Amino acid sequence: MKKRIIVFIIVAVGLAAALSRAPVQTWLVQHGEAWVLRNAEHLPLARAGEYLFDKHCASCHDNPTMHAPTREALSRLAKEDLMIAMEFGKMQPMAAHLSKQKRGLIAHYLAGSATNQYDWIADAMCEQSQNTSASPILASWGLGPENRRFISSKQTLIDANNVGDLSLAWSFAFPRVSDMRSQPAVIGDRLFVGDKAGKLFVLNRHSGCVIAHTKMISGIRSAITVATLSDSRQLLVFADSLATVYALDPNTLDIVWQRSARLNNYSVISGSISYHDDRLYVPISLFEVAAAGSPSHICCTSHGGVMALAADSGDKLWTWHASRDAILQGKNRVGQDRYGPSGAAVWSTPTIDVQRNRLYIGTGENLSAPATDTSDAVIALDLDSGDLVWKFQATAGDIWNAACLNGGANCPDNPGQDFDFGASIIIADFDGRQLLLAGQKSGEVFALNPDGNDKQRVVWRKRLSQGTSNGGIHWGMALAGDSLYVPIADPEREVAGYTPKPGLYALNVSDGDVLWGHAVKRNCDFDYSKRPLVGLENNRSASKVDPAELYRCSFYYGLSSAITVSDELVFSGGLDGTMRVFDRASGKVLWTDNTAVPVNASNGLAGHGGAIDVAGQIVVGEWLYVLSGYSMFGQLPGNVLLAYKIKN
Repeated sequence: MKKRIIVFIIVAVGLAAALSRAPVQTWLVQHGEAWVLRNAEHLPLARAGEYLFDKHCASCHDNPTMHAPTREALSRLAKEDLMIAMEFGKMQPMAAHLSKQKRGLIAHYLAGSATNQYDWIADAMCEQSQNTSASPILASWGLGPENRRFISSKQTLIDANNVGDLSLAWSFAFPRVSDMRSQPAVIGDRLFVGDKAGKLFVLNRHSGCVIAHTKMISGIRSAITVATLSDSRQLLVFADSLATVYALDPNTLDIVWQRSARLNNYSVISGSISYHDDRLYVPISLFEVAAAGSPSHICCTSHGGVMALAADSGDKLWTWHASRDAILQGKNRVGQDRYGPSGAAVWSTPTIDVQRNRLYIGTGENLSAPATDTSDAVIALDLDSGDLVWKFQATAGDIWNAACLNGGANCPDNPGQDFDFGASIIIADFDGRQLLLAGQKSGEVFALNPDGNDKQRVVWRKRLSQGTSNGGIHWGMALAGDSLYVPIADPEREVAGYTPKPGLYALNVSDGDVLWGHAVKRNCDFDYSKRPLVGLENNRSASKVDPAELYRCSFYYGLSSAITVSDELVFSGGLDGTMRVFDRASGKVLWTDNTAVPVNASNGLAGHGGAIDVAGQIVVGEWLYVLSGYSMFGQLPGNVLLAYKIKN
């Protein structure tokens, strides 16, 4: 008995010592969180969320005299929409005293399992067994490691002669969502697409019937990346709104592994994950830029970065931080603590330079002082170690956050203009050498020398517009041959001397000269008394908007989403829901369709198209796939995937 007690004490002391070590604690947190996420539907999380809702929210939402949305109304929303409302939207002031974990539990309770909203799936399932061939494959955001977003004539049958014959073949509506941002992937006849409610669907890309489906605990934000490992296994890789990276078997949809990529409580994955040589490269952004707009927020402590993971296991290989950890810098003008440095979010999808063994990313602005030399920059990292190779900063001293939209105390003195590099860096082959092409929200395009010293870095630069915090170049340019195609998002703003120039521009890669430009315009009469608030400030607005009026005439109409180019065509979606296909040589519009309309979807649901933003178009064979709907910033909500086909 005495020996057993001694053994027990030794084991207990050893366990306590092990648990006190940081690596062990990290392992427990990581694997404990993964277990909770995998088993969320079977845990009493909703009960905890209900308790928190009753304690903190029911006094308004259960009281008809407050005219707040009821529990039933809130239950029709996706978890991510509820989290956005509490993190930096209309409910942020009321939820500011709750931790991120408590807000997550409330969202989990309100969203619930919502199984009754997916009863239609049984009728939408494919009747016959499906071909699981592995070809063709469209496997990544940039349609290749160089992020050129180029589709060759071997991959598509759509050309300048037959593009006018495109017509809608089928459509798919996603319940409980108002934003479509996760760019699909294609493996053979299967199309993989995720939504903000956390559903992942495998569709027959020819008919739209459902082959398989599964559910994540949180909304799917990134594109679906197909990683083909060195042992020939394939994995579907994506990130959710909790900054968790998942790897799934594409045939069974079983979770192979999952890993948190959070650097801090404000981390979020806005870009997509790149794959190369059994490694995954995860861009890490942050939503503190929006949270800082709240007067009660202590600004700012988060920063962006990149995390490299082993593709077969999810093990972390290295992390690059865009800034050192924030420390107390003093007080803001109302006496609140002010931290810094912060910011430099990474929401561009990493570009892989196999020849130089490098990775390229773009970064965003700093959120608080002091400014760093890694903000508004193009960064080159070593693929193996994550070490910094070189950096090019286009805009120094750009310190900005959402408080600058409402005169809040968290806005720094002499704020910048929020000129991120959000579009992925493109590697171009030209005249026996390579150039890096980078587009900024300032409306400027840079051609950079990947070699040499910093004084030789800029080969040319071309300004296409003045840009704004929601303007300039957003999600992705495209490259074909010696021509670069650049979408400009510029919204209208009441700023002295500012002239928006939304449209599509073709540049000569050799010198940046404009080959052609096509300005896009609003084709309706907008009531300017109903214009949305600027950018992120609109997300916090409690004003009611008539959906019919919203769709009748969109305030936004620029080109924000990533574009796709083929040998003869350029595919580009607009914020007013207009889908256009341009002649690559001349810039002439060859085909157009208004997607911001009601849709009686092929899966039996009533859907609606909206703004085309974030994700670019998928073009394969005789098919064009378009995601329509994006409600952020007062844009047009929507929830449909549209599949167009040329006539045989």
